Amino acid sequence: MTTPEPIRVLLADDQRLVRAAFAMLIESARDMAVVGQAGNGVEAVEGARSARADVIVMDIRMPEMDGIEATRRIAADDDLAGVRVLVLSTYDDDEHVVAALRAGASGFMVKDTRPAELLDAIRTVAAGDSLLSPGPTARLIARVLRLPDRPPVSTAPGAGRLAGLSDREREVLTLVGRGLNNAEAGEALGLSPLTAKTHVSRIMGKIGARDRAQLVIAAYESGLVAPGAER
Repeated sequence: MTTPEPIRVLLADDQRLVRAAFAMLIESARDMAVVGQAGNGVEAVEGARSARADVIVMDIRMPEMDGIEATRRIAADDDLAGVRVLVLSTYDDDEHVVAALRAGASGFMVKDTRPAELLDAIRTVAAGDSLLSPGPTARLIARVLRLPDRPPVSTAPGAGRLAGLSDREREVLTLVGRGLNNAEAGEALGLSPLTAKTHVSRIMGKIGARDRAQLVIAAYESGLVAPGAER
């Protein structure tokens, strides 16, 4: 039986002690390997190209180039289409977290999370799923959209192309935005979980979203879901 290749992880954080702690934790997992480290966003982008990581654990606030811009450049590079970004932040960084999700991050966690939860998060993102999606992500976005002094909302990935969605796809996207998973959305619409998943995949393709987190953003920014309507 062939042993699966370990998840290749790149650590991007401007604090060496933080990177060292994360590296020790990740290397303790048999299914992961640290393939590079970066002290700023520029190094993170370069490392993504040279190390061929599966997942980049990305800090937001870094010198030279922050994690949001680094994420945006990685997400925009077709050669890095398989690279996923997991953003680490703090509870009071709501605006920055949503900006990171818009830029192409697959999810986020707080830095004081439990070690086992961080490892599970890396596995989740590496598998192509979005972390904390859709429920907590939906609630976070709702809070940000309610902020009175927030800057103008930028266009979510493909939000202007929602007109190309069928009525059923709009229904599915609305439920995703409200925090339902595939099984729950399918049950609400009388569909099987597999059919609901197929609809979600088609919606992603039509509006150019990388994962469910960006679907949630699109649902809010397009007006399909109003803040406070999750669940």
